Amino acid sequence: MSLKSIVRELKEMRDGIGNISKRGEESKHWHGRMKSHVAPDVLVTPNEPIQQGQWANLPPELLLDIIHRVEESETSWPARAVVVFCGSVCKSWRSITKEIVKTPEQCGRITFPISLKQPGPRDSPIQCFIRRNRETSTYLLYFGLVPSENESNKLLLAAKRIRRATGTDFVISLTADDFSRASNKYVGKLRSNFLGTKFTIFDSQPPNDAAFQPNCRSSRRFNSKQVSPRVPACNYLVSTVSYELNVLRTRGPRRMHCIMNSVPVSAIQEGGNAPTPTSFPQIFDEPLSPSPALKGKGPITDLNSASLSELPVSSQGSVEHLVLKNKAPRWHEQLQCWCLNFKGRVTVASVKNFQLVAAVDPSHNVSAAELDKVILQFGKIGKDIFTMDYRYPLSAFQAFAICLSSFDTKPACE
Repeated sequence: MSLKSIVRELKEMRDGIGNISKRGEESKHWHGRMKSHVAPDVLVTPNEPIQQGQWANLPPELLLDIIHRVEESETSWPARAVVVFCGSVCKSWRSITKEIVKTPEQCGRITFPISLKQPGPRDSPIQCFIRRNRETSTYLLYFGLVPSENESNKLLLAAKRIRRATGTDFVISLTADDFSRASNKYVGKLRSNFLGTKFTIFDSQPPNDAAFQPNCRSSRRFNSKQVSPRVPACNYLVSTVSYELNVLRTRGPRRMHCIMNSVPVSAIQEGGNAPTPTSFPQIFDEPLSPSPALKGKGPITDLNSASLSELPVSSQGSVEHLVLKNKAPRWHEQLQCWCLNFKGRVTVASVKNFQLVAAVDPSHNVSAAELDKVILQFGKIGKDIFTMDYRYPLSAFQAFAICLSSFDTKPACE
């Protein structure tokens, strides 16, 4: 049987083999195909044998070769969904698929949902675009250069803007139809102060799986379509975005600084590495038995910078955080406006357009080329359409949250 025939059969059988393994549900959720259901306390009775199916008994050598060829042949979405389908066949397929699929830093591709929390590639940026819906106050992040006519772009993340009396919240989710913080689709949030000059980015999981494990209170999730037993719900401060006040109302673009609390400055040095989570702890990884002492919905804890400092760190010492700043534009005399070289990715002038580079002291032995490298750029290309290109050490989630801060109104900064 040829490789194309195997892939074709996988596509035809993907709807019928979803019940073989519980771990396949994560991949189905990634494609938005999971239906609402309530997880039973016992999935299989002790006397009932687990049916593996015909594809679970392939020799490991043959299975490794098949998935390796699929991984190399399907390089972009939507065809790359075949790689995710391989991981949803059964437990053995999933294990080998996760072993073969590399992180975005290594291969420059986005595959599983955890890829959105992992740093981007070092050499070339991952190119995405954001579609804004003013009526619903939602922002959708897609993978791709520009919107396609057939709407086949891959949805990566979605955010909803929620106004509060003291500021604005942007709740970030894996899907565009569920923005509840009690949902297992919740990824993180962006919160602003009253003036819209300072933003705090919270992640739903630690940036590094082994860095620290806080004692978060657990809660039953009743607001989501998927009722999951006892899932920890915490927010970890990973970054702060600040916009300088323009008190004198002088002419010029916005000036912003991003303190990446989850990324050390050593990440951009030679041989340095940024934190890279390996899995979502909230999505069908290990079954958690509900505690009889917990009834109803418990509070969801926000861990601020003070509480983070009290948590154990692997290095057992102070870690200097990476700081990003917007690249200074130049004044164009003929156009009478501020200009930046976006290399064709931005076509409409806007106060929201920016490029971020590292702001590192020369004593940290960072090369000039690394300091001049644009880590994140964001700009307008049409009505409610914006491009977002990011690279190492930022992840798609961090880059998206930083770009969302540009959408908020800032009368004191312009």
